[in-house]
Amino acid sequence: MVVCGDDGLAHRLAAELRTVYGEQVTLVVPPNVRIARPPVVGRARAASAALFDRVVSATVGRTGGNGGNGGGNGSSAGGAAPVAGATEGPRGERVLEAVEASEAVLAEAGVERAAALALVYDDDETNIRAALTARRLNPRLRLVLRLYNRRLGQHIEELLDQAAALAIGDADGTGGGAVGDASTIVLSDADTAAPALAATALAGRGKVIHTEGLVLRAVDLPPGAVAGQDAAERGLFPLALLSPNSTGPEPAEGGRARGPLMLPDGEQVRAAADVGERGVMVLEHVSSSAGAAEPAGRGVGVVPPLASLFSRRLRWSLAGSVACVVALAVALSVVTHMHPVRAFYYTLLDLFAIDNPAIGASLGRQILQLLSGLVGLLLLPVLLAAVLEALGTFRTASALRKPPRGLSGHVVLLGLGKIGTRVLTRLRELHVPVVCVESDPEARGLAVARRLRVPVVFGDVTQEGVLEAAKIHRAQALLAVTSADTTNLEAVLYARSVRPDLTAVLRLYDDDFATAVYRTLRAAHPQAVTRSRSVSYLAAPSFAGAMLGRQILGAIPVERKVLLVAVVEVGGHPHLEGRTVEGAFRAGAWRVLALEGRPGVAAGEYVLRGGDRVVVVATRRGLAELSGRRVLPTHPPDSPS
Repeated sequence: MVVCGDDGLAHRLAAELRTVYGEQVTLVVPPNVRIARPPVVGRARAASAALFDRVVSATVGRTGGNGGNGGGNGSSAGGAAPVAGATEGPRGERVLEAVEASEAVLAEAGVERAAALALVYDDDETNIRAALTARRLNPRLRLVLRLYNRRLGQHIEELLDQAAALAIGDADGTGGGAVGDASTIVLSDADTAAPALAATALAGRGKVIHTEGLVLRAVDLPPGAVAGQDAAERGLFPLALLSPNSTGPEPAEGGRARGPLMLPDGEQVRAAADVGERGVMVLEHVSSSAGAAEPAGRGVGVVPPLASLFSRRLRWSLAGSVACVVALAVALSVVTHMHPVRAFYYTLLDLFAIDNPAIGASLGRQILQLLSGLVGLLLLPVLLAAVLEALGTFRTASALRKPPRGLSGHVVLLGLGKIGTRVLTRLRELHVPVVCVESDPEARGLAVARRLRVPVVFGDVTQEGVLEAAKIHRAQALLAVTSADTTNLEAVLYARSVRPDLTAVLRLYDDDFATAVYRTLRAAHPQAVTRSRSVSYLAAPSFAGAMLGRQILGAIPVERKVLLVAVVEVGGHPHLEGRTVEGAFRAGAWRVLALEGRPGVAAGEYVLRGGDRVVVVATRRGLAELSGRRVLPTHPPDSPS
C-alpha cells in the first residue's frame, strides 16, 4: 500500500493500514515533516515547499506476517538497497520524503507493484494530478482520492475507471476487459467527519447512515432501554455500552477508567442494565418515510419565508392592530345591531378616514367611529414600517444575516472552512438553528451560509464580544472546528466560563493534546458534555477500508473509539456464509444489520448465501478480520492512536 499526503490524515492512514490490517506501507510525505509526531495544524509548512525535491527511502523489514501484496516490500521485493541517512516510521512503514508525488516519486514508491494508492493531499489539484500519473504507471492500481469537490470527484472517478478499462483491454489485446481491482474511489474527510461532529453536538440526535432501502441512526439511550427481548423487533441494535464515567470525573481509586464496550452481546447488555450505571448506544432502523423527514434546510430559496420578512416586534404590532379592528367591528355590530359584515365594512371606512360621518347616529356609534379613526392613525406607521422592513429584507437577501433578537437553543459554529461548511450543511438538514463565527471574509463556507440564510458573526473568537454577539449564553452547543487547536480550546474555555453546562465539541489535531483537554474539561465540568474529535481519526478507517476494496458507508464515533458501517460480500467468508443473521454475530467484532438491496433490517433466522451482500457494523479489527487480513495482536483494539 502506498499513501501520499501532507497532513495528519496521511500519517494516521499509514498507521491504520500497518497496525490494524498488517499491510506493508510506503508513506510519501513532504520534507521536514516529522514522522513520529506530525506537527500541529497551524504551524508554518510553507518552508517545505521551497526546498528542493528530494527522495529519501528506507527499506524496513516487516516484523511478522506477510499480508498483502503492497508495494515497498524491501530489498527482497523491490530490489532497492537502503539509503544512508534514511528515516524510519514509528510503526515500520517505508518512508519517502518529497515535495509532491511526481512520476519519479511514485515510481520510487513502487506504484507499479502496489495493490492500492491513497492520495490524501489537502489540495484537490495535487491529488488529481498524481492520480492521472499513477493510473498511467499502473492501470490495475486501486486508487483512493481525497477530494473536497463532490461533483468534480464523480467525473474524475468515471474518467480514471474508464482509462483503466481501456488500458487493461489494450494490454490483453482484447480491446475490452474487466477492470477488476483497478477501481477509483473518491472520498472526502469533511463528508466523513461532518455527520459525526454534528451528531455529537446535538443531544437526542444521532448520526444517520443511508444505504439502499435502509436508513439507520445511532443514538444514545439510558441504561436498560434495550435490555428487553423485543429490542431487535423494535429495530434497535446495541452498538456499545458507554463508559460509566463518560460525562463525569475519572475514578479516583487509581485504576484506569473503564471505556466503552463495543458491540456487546445480550448477556452483557442485560448485566449492564441490572447495574444501571452505563448508557447504551444503539443503531435504530428508520423507515424510508422517516428518513425522508430530514430534507435540506428550510429557507434555502431566493425568496425568504414570510416570517423572516418582518421582525418579531413588528409582527406583534400587526397582530395587535388586527385584533383592535376585529374588536371594534364586533362592538359596532353589537351596539347598532348591524350585520357583522356591514359592521366590519363601516369600521374599515372609519379606519381609513373615508368620509362617512355618523351624524345623527347613536352615541355609541359616534364613539366607536372616533376610536376607529384613532386606531387608523396608529396603524399607519405600523404599515409603513412593514413595507420598509420587507423591502430591506428583499434587498439584503443575498447578504449575510446577523443573529436575530431573542435567538436561543441554537448551535454556535466556529469556522467555515472545509469541515465547518459540511457541518453547517448537516445541521441545517436537521433544521437546527445555527450561528456561525468566522474571521476570514474569504472563507469558502460564507457562500453556503448566505444561501442557507444562516447568521454569521465576523471576528476573531479570541477577542472579547465576538461570542457574545453569537449569543453563546443562550446557545445549545458550541462546535469549534477551526484549523487551530489553541483557538478552539480558548473559545471553549471562554464559553464554559459563560455557560458551565454548555455542550462543547472541539476539533483537535494532536491526539495526546486532545486526550488531555478532554479529561481536564470533563473533570472540571462533570455535568456538561465535552467531546474532542479529530477529523483524521474519523476519516482514516474509511480511507483504509476503501484501499482494501471495502465499501465504507460511515464511521460512528463512540467516545474515543470508532465503529465502521461497511458492505461485505458473503461469499468466501466462513464466518458469514451458511450462517443465520443472528448466528453471524460476533461480540466485540461485527454484527450483520441488513441485506443490501432489500428494504428493512435482516431477519435473525435468514441464512446468508454466497451471492448476498450484507451491511455490517464492525470494529476496525473486526473489519480487518472480515477482509481476510491478519490482525496484529499487539495493537490495542480500536484505540485512537
